[in-house]
Amino acid sequence: MALPHMLNFEEELSQEETDRLIEKIATDVVRRRLETPAVMFLEMHKPLSFIASQALLVGTPALGALFGAETMSRYSGLLRRRENVEKLIQKIEQLSKEKDKSTAGASGEEGED
Repeated sequence: MALPHMLNFEEELSQEETDRLIEKIATDVVRRRLETPAVMFLEMHKPLSFIASQALLVGTPALGALFGAETMSRYSGLLRRRENVEKLIQKIEQLSKEKDKSTAGASGEEGED
């Protein structure tokens, strides 16, 4: 008896899916003001990104109950390639700079009254 929907953990993420996941993660990090610790963590563990992707696969039965098996599969696919971690770091830094500029612009406007 076959399951109606099997997750394919071997399938590569499309470029659009990769970009969407990176944008979502980076936005969440910047919104929570965790840019510095997140970038430090990612830089330190970049060489281990493939191992982390495999750990997510091993943990899918437990983590999948909380976050969904498909979500775990997508994040595993994202971490499988080290260049995606670098793209995530760059996106976090870009969004952080944009947030700082908008904050500085808003505070500068208030002082002119």
